[in-house]
Amino acid sequence: MKKILFLAFAVLLTLPAAAQYYPDGRPIPPSKRAEYYRQHGRYNDGRTVYGYGNNVYYGFRLGMAVATVNSDAAVLDGSDARTGLDVGAVVGTQLTNSAPLFFETGLSYVEKGGKGNYDGNKFTYRLEYLELPLLLKYKYQATPDISVEPFAGGYLAVGVGGKIKDYGHREAYSSFSDDQASFKRFDGGLRLGCGVSFQMLYLGVSYDIGLANIGHYDFEDTRTGCFNLNVGVTF
Repeated sequence: MKKILFLAFAVLLTLPAAAQYYPDGRPIPPSKRAEYYRQHGRYNDGRTVYGYGNNVYYGFRLGMAVATVNSDAAVLDGSDARTGLDVGAVVGTQLTNSAPLFFETGLSYVEKGGKGNYDGNKFTYRLEYLELPLLLKYKYQATPDISVEPFAGGYLAVGVGGKIKDYGHREAYSSFSDDQASFKRFDGGLRLGCGVSFQMLYLGVSYDIGLANIGHYDFEDTRTGCFNLNVGVTF
């Protein structure tokens, strides 16, 4: 896994910056980009020109998720953080011609979970999700090559795998089942964060606040929380 992550980060960092072009196909020199965008009333993030019309971008993201499971039920409480993988693709479209406001969605594979103790036995929870983000993002152009991109919205998630490990009894079983000591498959919540783009390269941080009760106990709440840090490229 470490070799795969190292290779993926190396590929992201070595991708060339995208050039911007005049309508006739000639590249716009970096020294003339700011003036060109001002004259044409357009927003630019260093990768493409966001202006009047339905502009669309695509991207890939890779990073880590630092997650917890907070529960009123002691057998499910994993309030000690667990680190996992966060990888996916995004697509965004401009919502208005008068401002750089975008709707962003996509699909991600995220490893959440947590660590805890019950009756003196150590437990770890690995919850593997496919997630669908639903975000509003504002792209503030700090310079012709750098944009600051705060965002807010929500996410929907479905559990696709994972293990609960009971180190005291040397047992492991599925994270998602009908058993009282496991979790419900579906989750959802709020997402808040901010990204920074430099030409094609992207760096983002966010925090997920789980709103769904993923435990099987009706009178005890069990909710996820997750801090995400990722890098990527956007086209």
